[in-house]
Amino acid sequence: MNAIGGEPVDLDCAIAVAAAVPDPELPFLTVSDLGILRAVTLDGDVVVAEVSPTYSGCPAVAVIEQAILEALQQAGFQVRVQRVMSPPWTTDWITPDGRAKLLANGIAPPSNKSTGAHAVEIKPLLFARTSVACPLCESTLTQKISEFGSTPCKAQYRCDNCGEPFDYFKCL
Repeated sequence: MNAIGGEPVDLDCAIAVAAAVPDPELPFLTVSDLGILRAVTLDGDVVVAEVSPTYSGCPAVAVIEQAILEALQQAGFQVRVQRVMSPPWTTDWITPDGRAKLLANGIAPPSNKSTGAHAVEIKPLLFARTSVACPLCESTLTQKISEFGSTPCKAQYRCDNCGEPFDYFKCL
């Protein structure tokens, strides 16, 4: 399984361990779901996990890096975690499973700019306002309450149809 015990490093196992680490702010998502785990490679017998923050000032990135380091060490790997800033992370990297998990947890996922896939309907309106579909009832009769939701990468919306508040994961 690993080079510590004299056996060759099982890279597939290391990838699976790192990919399963939950995001501390959205624990129903993994770092793989979010697309912030960029790569897991080998440097000799050392597993190297590359991680990108969702934005340069993300307060959770150090916690995420430590969680990946600890998960891999607990699995018996020698490990190094590297922060990768370029190219910058984009919401397009959120996996389809990640988008489904956001929606299932009441958070409107961002549109996918590169593929055109939309979990929510985004309509440009006058003065660059957007219309976001409610993750509960799918109505587009919603309004932004605050530019920032429970974390800086989300905005707070309210549905005019069902009356429920919800977070929208901002497009980056």
